[in-house]
Amino acid sequence: MSHCGLALEDGSVFLGSAIGAMGTTTGEVVFNTAMTGYQEILTDPSYFGQIVCMTWPLIGNYGVNEEDFESSSVHLSGFVVKELSRIHSNHRSQGDLSTYLKEAGIIGISGIDTRALTRRLRVYGSMRGALSTAIHEPRKLVELACESPKMTGQNLVQEVTRDVIAQDRIENRNTGLKVVVVDCGVKQNILRMLRSVGCIVTVVPPDTQPQDILALAPDGVLVGNGPGDPAAVATTVNTLKQLIGKLPLFGICLGHQLLGLALGAKTYKLKFGHHGSNHPVLNVDTERVEITSQNHGFAVDEESLTAAGGRITHINLNDQSVEGFTHQEQRVSAVQFHPEAAPGPSDSAYIFEQFRDLMLQA
Repeated sequence: MSHCGLALEDGSVFLGSAIGAMGTTTGEVVFNTAMTGYQEILTDPSYFGQIVCMTWPLIGNYGVNEEDFESSSVHLSGFVVKELSRIHSNHRSQGDLSTYLKEAGIIGISGIDTRALTRRLRVYGSMRGALSTAIHEPRKLVELACESPKMTGQNLVQEVTRDVIAQDRIENRNTGLKVVVVDCGVKQNILRMLRSVGCIVTVVPPDTQPQDILALAPDGVLVGNGPGDPAAVATTVNTLKQLIGKLPLFGICLGHQLLGLALGAKTYKLKFGHHGSNHPVLNVDTERVEITSQNHGFAVDEESLTAAGGRITHINLNDQSVEGFTHQEQRVSAVQFHPEAAPGPSDSAYIFEQFRDLMLQA
């Protein structure tokens, strides 16, 4: 088995065994606390430009299958696990994770102390990193990490989105509601959930002009998830500014941040982000706690959001950051977490029903 090294910009170096493809890669190193869902993580466009460390010690034990992919390809820069299972057992499995990583061209490392790595990221924050099977000199690997771009200021949306409009067939949609989804790297299950509540979905590129969106005569617009710094996605923010007040708007994850910016709020970078499937979120209106799946490194600033007329609807109980808001006069609502992900419980599935009902009332 080939050797592999992971270096952080602070000089930390972790040595282990190579999994997946051979070569060298860089990216922002983050940790994900989910016990399952590695397929969805690998194919989530929001992870573009990041090296993901899984905190659960054994990864790959149920193999991979095409049905659970969130997009048509792998988007993250690198994959870090404590132990990669070489044996998989699941009736839905179509192959093993190691082969899938290799075929996808993803460089990975196993056999390192992922607890130590995670603790370092929690204490000092997410850092730039370099992962390589070819560079064996630790100092050079650290230098490579330090030379890689920072996540702040990067517009990565164009790296993961489609450049053509994709429309559903009209039949078999019982409400007849037409939703335009602005694709910033949208996950497939968001589209499935919209269809499950009876919507006809049209997916458009993130640089689509507002007049072209309105020409499609939608009943509402959804802005999906995606990678990078929301403040750098200026074209989409400007489009949303021109759509506010004209029809119902709903945002998920990056879409939550972009709608916040369009209303006049500010965003900021979290210390180590929220990446996992067990984040407790308080629904302010119902006073119930929802267990949510999350994947984001930026958040909307609460003070600037309320100054812009937004009302906080959801709060993260780990760090009190904004997890959802609404602007009733402008018919804008958004959540920072992923209501489509259903991390065991389906606590947040009602979100899509609320969006549907808002469109029906319009």
